[in-house]
Formats: sequence, C-alpha cells, structure tokens
Amino acid sequence: MNQTLIKDAKIEWTDLGNGLHRKIMAYNSDMMMVKVAFTTGGIGAIHSHIHTQASYIESGVFKICIGEDVSVLHAGDAYFVPTGILHGAECLEAGILIDVFNPLREDFIN
Repeated sequence: MNQTLIKDAKIEWTDLGNGLHRKIMAYNSDMMMVKVAFTTGGIGAIHSHIHTQASYIESGVFKICIGEDVSVLHAGDAYFVPTGILHGAECLEAGILIDVFNPLREDFIN
C-alpha cells in the first residue's frame, strides 16, 4: 500500500462477523493502521500477538482488558498493548477503534 493520503470513503469495510467490521487504512512493513467498527455488544476476543499495539477510541464506549488491567474507556481515550500481552475489548456503546500495529499485521492482508 503506497498511498500517503488516504480517503476513508474509498475504503470498503470487511465484515468480521459478530458485530465487527474492519478497514485497513494504511500500512508498510513497519506499521499498520486499522479502523474497527463495533456494534453494541460486539466482542474483540481475548488474544495476544507479537505486535505492539496502540489504539484510539474514535467513538463509543468500550470495556478494555489488557493483562490484569480492566477499564471502561470512552471516545477520546486510548490504550497501549505491549508485545505478547493478552487483551480484548467489549463494546458497551457502538463505536470505532483506530488500531496501530508495529510491525504490520500480515495476517490481516493475507
């Protein structure tokens, strides 16, 4: 993906099931930005990965679990997930997360 200026309206959502949709906004081998839309009650299952992750809550309300830490976060809040730490999200009020991964999530594009 060699774009430097990305228009959201030109990227289609991918239905992930269970009330989640994803848009891959931009990436190179070092970093990836992804938008994830949740309906109320949508679950981002507990998982871990080799990637460092930073996430911004664009809209909605989410219960976020990172390791032993659990908190309810709102639009404008953010969270950080170190490599290999179990984490997940429960959507309490429909919204969108903006996730940034280092390195890119190859599993999202293959």
